[in-house]
Amino acid sequence: MTPRRLAPLAALTLLLYVTATGPVLADDPPNSTSSASPPPEIDANSPELMLPDGATLAAPKVLDIKQVVEEEGGEQRREDTNVDVTFALQAEVLFGKDSAKLGPAATARIAAIAVEINKQDSSRVRVFGFTDDLGTYEHGLKLSKERADAVQQELAKTLEPGKTFDIRGYSEDYPIASNTTEEGRTKNRRVEISFPRTTTTTAP
Repeated sequence: MTPRRLAPLAALTLLLYVTATGPVLADDPPNSTSSASPPPEIDANSPELMLPDGATLAAPKVLDIKQVVEEEGGEQRREDTNVDVTFALQAEVLFGKDSAKLGPAATARIAAIAVEINKQDSSRVRVFGFTDDLGTYEHGLKLSKERADAVQQELAKTLEPGKTFDIRGYSEDYPIASNTTEEGRTKNRRVEISFPRTTTTTAP
């Protein structure tokens, strides 16, 4: 079988693939100096860059990049992907123990998230409540839904009109940490606010 050389476009595609497999530093601004090693130089005319007759390159695809920024102590976490943005607020930051009444510190945090939703110009917002596994599952369902409702109502005060909300309570379902320790249960008691990404803005 006679090997044939890659077309310039194929060589460029391979170069982009090799580059993409290196460290992704989402916080690095364009033209900034990074500590990561530069990608290796590739000679498009190298005899090793050949495909057998009839072979083709796989279709290119966009890599799903996830960036997570968490405050010290985990009181608030922001997760950015190519598709959406999710904020997770620990229940202790927003509510009293076993309560769905927003505390003094909750208003400013929720208002800051509303500003981000308006900036992204997202029309659909999901507000989901979660609890740990202490107490009954039914009590957790009721409390997590009431907390999600309270956050949504506070969000609506700052959001631009025309938003559609999905509001749900999931009790102890979908934990993000182990419920065998108080530290893990604290992380699981949370309200998540997520919305579609419409711009390329990244987390600070």
